[in-house]
Amino acid sequence: MAIDPSLVGRTYPSSDAYEVGIEKIREFADAIGDPNPVYRERQAARALGHPDVIAPPTFPIVMTFQASRRLIEDPELGIDYTRVVHGEQRFAHSRPVLAGDALTVTVTLESVRSVGGHDMLTSRSDVATVTGEHVVTAWSTLVVRGDG
Repeated sequence: MAIDPSLVGRTYPSSDAYEVGIEKIREFADAIGDPNPVYRERQAARALGHPDVIAPPTFPIVMTFQASRRLIEDPELGIDYTRVVHGEQRFAHSRPVLAGDALTVTVTLESVRSVGGHDMLTSRSDVATVTGEHVVTAWSTLVVRGDG
């Protein structure tokens, strides 16, 4: 079943705040194999002018993936998640994610197109502090494999 392109622009409300912990940043840095001390030590981060430990640039996937579930599970979109393949991911940062940030995510369906019997949808996840400061925007393209 093709995804209805008239649903482009649909926005899913801001998520509950995600509290960024220093240990979560360290765990993520370990998981991606990045030993950079600014992801672990306050002193190293402060030496580069940051107020606290910063997260790797791809860390926002932790919260944007969870927030995008609202889009994926929207019955009007009719996405069969067993047929989904992640196609592309990109980020545009206003500033690094910091330990101690409380962040929310608002997800918007940005585009839908069909290619070779498969649906491709791109969502935009806007990540901001609870006070409204933009931190990062993440775009994710998912491919929903067709029946053929």
